[in-house]
This record gives sequence, structure tokens and C-alpha cells, in this order.
Amino acid sequence: MRLPGWIVAAAWLAVAAPMGAHADEPRPMRTFRSVAIAPDGAHIASIEGDTPPGGGAPAIVDLVIRDAADGNQHAIVLPCGRVPECTPSDAVWASDGHHVTFILRRPDTHDHEIYTAAVTDGLPQRLVAFNGTIGTLRYGPDGALAMLATAGATKEIGATAPGAMVVGDLDASAPGQRIALLRDGKLVFVSPPDLHVYEYDWLRDGSGFIGTAAPGNGDQNWWSAKLYAFDAATGAARVIYAPTSPQLQLALPTVSPDGKQAAFVGGLMSDFDAVAGDAYVISLDDPHAAPRNVTNGWKVSVISLAWDCDGAHLRAGLQAGSETQMATLSTMPQMAPVAIGSSGEEQLQAGDELVSVACASGRVATIHQGYAVPPEIAVGPMGQWQDVTHDNAGVMAPAAARTQSIAWENDGFAQQGWLLLPQATRTGGVPMITLVHGGPGAASTPYFIGPGLIRTLLADGYAVFMPNPRGSFGQGEAFTTAIVRNIGHGDLPDILAGIDAAERAAPIDDRRLGIGGWSYGGYMAMFAPAQTGRFRAAYAVAGISDWQSYAGQTGISGWLPPFFGASVYDDPAIYARSSPITFIRQARTPTLLMVGEDDIECPAPQTIEYWHALRAMGVPTSAIIYAGEGHHFHDPAHVADLNERIVAWFDTYLRPAGAGAAGRAP
Repeated sequence: MRLPGWIVAAAWLAVAAPMGAHADEPRPMRTFRSVAIAPDGAHIASIEGDTPPGGGAPAIVDLVIRDAADGNQHAIVLPCGRVPECTPSDAVWASDGHHVTFILRRPDTHDHEIYTAAVTDGLPQRLVAFNGTIGTLRYGPDGALAMLATAGATKEIGATAPGAMVVGDLDASAPGQRIALLRDGKLVFVSPPDLHVYEYDWLRDGSGFIGTAAPGNGDQNWWSAKLYAFDAATGAARVIYAPTSPQLQLALPTVSPDGKQAAFVGGLMSDFDAVAGDAYVISLDDPHAAPRNVTNGWKVSVISLAWDCDGAHLRAGLQAGSETQMATLSTMPQMAPVAIGSSGEEQLQAGDELVSVACASGRVATIHQGYAVPPEIAVGPMGQWQDVTHDNAGVMAPAAARTQSIAWENDGFAQQGWLLLPQATRTGGVPMITLVHGGPGAASTPYFIGPGLIRTLLADGYAVFMPNPRGSFGQGEAFTTAIVRNIGHGDLPDILAGIDAAERAAPIDDRRLGIGGWSYGGYMAMFAPAQTGRFRAAYAVAGISDWQSYAGQTGISGWLPPFFGASVYDDPAIYARSSPITFIRQARTPTLLMVGEDDIECPAPQTIEYWHALRAMGVPTSAIIYAGEGHHFHDPAHVADLNERIVAWFDTYLRPAGAGAAGRAP
């Protein structure tokens, strides 16, 4: 679709303030979504935007090219303008280092376009317009451009996106995502129509690809995906590796520079976009070869993986307890890392990897941040990078007097979490809110506390505790898989033990504890009040109240058998054992409930069921369903409203009688 009146232009800027900000305005927090460094290391391309005052994702998203040496900006004016849903993504560099290619979603549709822009003039030129979704651009060895594309898409790819209206024949096949090549201004599909491809990489001779794929609905079947080889000329697909354990999901496939091996991350994962596990290597020359686990038994989680510049080792991002590490791995099993390139209690991000690497220059680029350190883009040698942006230099630090990593043990497992203490304290000790991460396969890691819920809670005098109980990433696969057939009953005792550790480390008032979370964290905020009376208030966003009914409602039921050890129809008792609704008569905690209308991961009926049950039990509760939202909320007004309701709920039930915020008299 070509809209008349579109202005295609580029502005060359050398400014310090975020795009769209004026010198006399308060500086908003800049959110950097991704960064990619050019092959020659001279420039970086980033996707970024300003965080709304109430928190949440930026409504306006920019594509910015910067000089890697000094950070001077070359801002590309997007063809559809700076409007919501004109969202650039997947900025990748051509091999010459002078052209950046990116995807644009057409506003108010599920159709996408591909553009390219030269650094010298910055003028975006459209390469193709496509009736469907496009993602994961990859240039091949001969300069060909590949991608993942879904023709006639009825929703954005991924179960976190708002679901399409459920009407018509439920047995009708959903549009599948396939590997496609850009040829003569059109997309040509090169993978079979009956396989939904999740991730891929080029074979080094340009003859085809490897990728993870599964037949049928893409949202539903990722947990049973196999590793395939695809022939670009014939479209034929053959299985390279099929996992023999339901607890082994595959992610981040990558081909070695010599084309003889492939590597991937394998482990128990509950979400497609939350990757962690062990690093595996498999021969592409031997069709009967089994993959080698090169991090077997390590008490770390591999969260990113690519081949290093020397072509003989792997470059891995590791979550190791409280630390994020960049390591060079041997491709032989049972060997320690060849080197740790960087390590620290911070979060790194650069697309699929934690760092974007320009091998010819020895430079890397990354987005780094910590709880009290706002995000900035940094460039330099591995682990020695320096900030090239200073967009968030004037952003106010969160109202936290102290942030510390808390360690404890429970049931034989070493565990870790984060405690944030407010500057102002309330009379009689500090009330504390425990925020449980989603997943369960995920981890709470240090990120800057910008506008939103946690900043508001700290300013209001609450301590915030973010535990990483069993099932989390960061302590190795044995720790992650310890949640299997033990949902709720394994991790809740870990969380309670972590709260005990937090109370030993700070003056927490045990009589004023709250709990909350989103997704699996929302489930835990429903399950905990039905198991213990320790929490005086709770909130649950997109929670799960009844695993048995959930299995028939969710659009991602494929994740359940790996975690419960069987389907709900083969072992309904194990699902009932972990369901909050089973123990609802024990629940006494006032609980606020919220969910998106179009959430297909944790559908709204789960929230309604729990709300209805609490009302029947006479427990104070309130439920809000947000129109048009999926599993992730996108409307800044909805995010702000949700956060305000949560803080007001805790103030109602955790504030001492006669005390205002932070213990002050009202």
C-alpha cells in the first residue's frame, strides 16, 4: 500500500537530547530496544523511543544511525511519520557497512514493508510491500536478503500479541511463518507451507538454511520444534535433530563460519522469547550425529549464542546468579570457558545477542543498564566499551536508598533475588511487595527503574523484592527443571524463604507484605494466598487460576506437558494440585485482578474465574479487563491506569492506620 503525501526524507542531526525533545522540557527516559553495529564498526543503528510518563513501551519509535566513535546522530525520517504503530524493527547492516535495512509495520494493519537507507544520504528506499508480517532479516553470503514472513497474517507473530477474533471453523489452519527471499521486488518462499519456522540461519555456502520449526499453529507448537535444514532451491526440508526429551526446547540456531557445525541453546523454556539453557553443538556433515552439550552441569544459563570471530569458538551470554557474563566457549564438552570477556551485575542487550559484534574492527555495541544506571548505548572492545549516548544523563534515579542482591538456600538449592529499599521509610518498619517474574522460565535481572510501578512503589515507601526461585534461569538446568511436576509447590517455598532472607537483611515489616506479578507471576499471586496467610494484599495481571480449564482456553497449551510431565487429559490430578482454585476456600488475601481482553497466553476467563471465586468466599477483590490488549499492554493510558490501581490497592491494605504515603500523616 502506497499512501499519497508521504514524505520520505532524512535529517542529519548532531544532538544530545532525544529526538522530539526541546531544551526547556523535562527530559523523558529514552528506551533503546536494539542496537546493531556495522561490519566495519563505523556506525551503529538503533531502534528507540521515549518512555511514556506512566510507564510502558514507547508509543513513538525511531530508527537512528550514529557514528560509533562519537555518537553523532543521523536520524531517519520514517515514510509513515512519527506516529503510533509506525514501528521500525530488525535493523540489519549490509556487508558493505554503508546501508541499513529495516522493517516497517503499516499502521493499523498486519502488513509490513522493507526499506533500506544509505548512511551517506539516509533516504529510505522501499524494497517490498507485503500483505502479512515480516521479521528476522538476514543477509546471506552472496548478499541475498532472507526473512521470516507470514502471508495473510491475522495477528502479529507471537502469543504475546493481541489475539485475532475467534470466529468460524476452529479446525482451519492458521497462517504459518516461512523462510522467504527477496527476489526482484517480491518475496519468494523457500520453506514448506506446512512448517512454521521460528528461527533460522544461513548455510555458509548460501544454498539454504537451518532453522527451528514445527507443523501447525505457530503459537501452539514451539515446545515440540525440531532443528531442520532447508534447501533454498527446492524448498525441501529434512530433520537434523529431534529432541528426545519434552524438557528440551531449541532456540538460537547458528551455523559455524566453515559451515560444518551448528550450535543452539537447548533447555526447559516456557516462552519463545525467554531463552536460556545449555549450549549444544552438532555436526552438519554427519546425518547421524547427536548434539554435544558443551555446558553440561554448569550452574549458569546460556541466554545468547553465536560463533565467535575466530570461527572456532562460541560467543555466549551467560546468566550466572546475579551476574551477566560474556564468555568465549570451547566447542568441546566438559570444558571451562576459554575466556570471560565481561562480567557484572547489569543487563546487556543487542537484539538476539547481548552484544553486536564487528569482527573486522574488534568493536562491539550493546545497550547496558542497571537498577540505578539508566540505559545507554556503549561501543568499544569487549568489556571495555564506553557510552556513545547520554540521552538519559538527566533522568532522575529511582527513589531507592539501596539495591542489593540477596542470596539464600532452600531445599538444597542456592538461590538469588533482588531487594530494593526506599529512601523514605514508614513508621514501624518497611512494608514490602514481592514481585514474581513471569515464565516460570525467566529471571529478574538488573534493569533501570524508569517510570512505572516499581518507581512509584519505592517513592511511596515500599520495599520491592524480586526473587528468582527454582524454575528460574541463572543457576543451571538442574535448577530450572526442578519446577517440573512441582508448579507452585516448589517455587512458593523458595519465595517465602527468600522473603525471610530479605527480612534478615533489612527492617521489613512482616505484618505488611504484599505480592504481585504478571503472567506466571500473576499465577503465583493467585496461588500464594490460597496456600499462606502471610500476604496482606495481592495483585495479579494475566494470572492463571485453574490449570485444568486453562489447558483448554489458552493458545499456547503446548508449554504445559513439559512442565507438568503429562497432558491435562492424561494426568488431571497434577494440574489440579497446582491450581489456585483447588484451594480457594483457604484464600483470605484482598486481591486486585487485571487482564487484557485479547490475551491468548493467559485468557481473561482465568481472571474472571478467580474474581468470581473470591467474591463467593467474601474476600475483597476487584477485576478490570482492558479492551484491545494482549498479554503485553501497549496503550500507555492502560499501563498508567493499571499501575495507579495497584499502588492504591496496596495503600488501602498495607498502610498503617492514620498514616499517609511513606509513613507521613495524611
